[in-house]
Amino acid sequence: MRALLAIERADVCLMLIDATSGVTDQDAKIAGEAHEAGKGIIIVINKWDAVEKTTGTLEKYKKEVYNKLSYLTYAPIIFISAETGQRVDKIFDLINNVANMNSMRISTSMLNQVINEAIAVVQPPTDKGKRLKILYVTQATTKPPTFVIFVNNKQLFHFSYERYLINQIRANFGLEGTPIRVITREKDKKEG
Repeated sequence: MRALLAIERADVCLMLIDATSGVTDQDAKIAGEAHEAGKGIIIVINKWDAVEKTTGTLEKYKKEVYNKLSYLTYAPIIFISAETGQRVDKIFDLINNVANMNSMRISTSMLNQVINEAIAVVQPPTDKGKRLKILYVTQATTKPPTFVIFVNNKQLFHFSYERYLINQIRANFGLEGTPIRVITREKDKKEG
């Protein structure tokens, strides 16, 4: 209950994970709540000094964390030691960066340019001879960045294509540490 209240009040949530025990079910549950609430998220691995390291330990550990928290692959991971103070000072820069990303506003023209380039590379899906047409995209809100995509037919807008477009937005604008929301709207046929 306290965790949910803290998530509600926060702009950026730090998911503190004990490096010696890894991601627990409780960690995953709280991370899921922060993700659903649209908060900026940073995964902080504490007690990194207590982990025995060999070549590739850090990358392997990151991969394990992202496997258990697959919906948080956009969240940066920082490895710290609260006991020794190792990299603790870097957290504040990361918090500011993620807060800025979570409240970023992207102009409609820049957004549509990126989406049009993405469409040129990977054509929208078709079904029974009908092709999805993406008419235009605009940003509705921030915290988290929420985009409205106007299409000719919502049924043709497959989840995998939505994920592709989100990945293109991330690749072009960063948006590290923040979830991205997409709202699909069908353009009224009577409109010009």
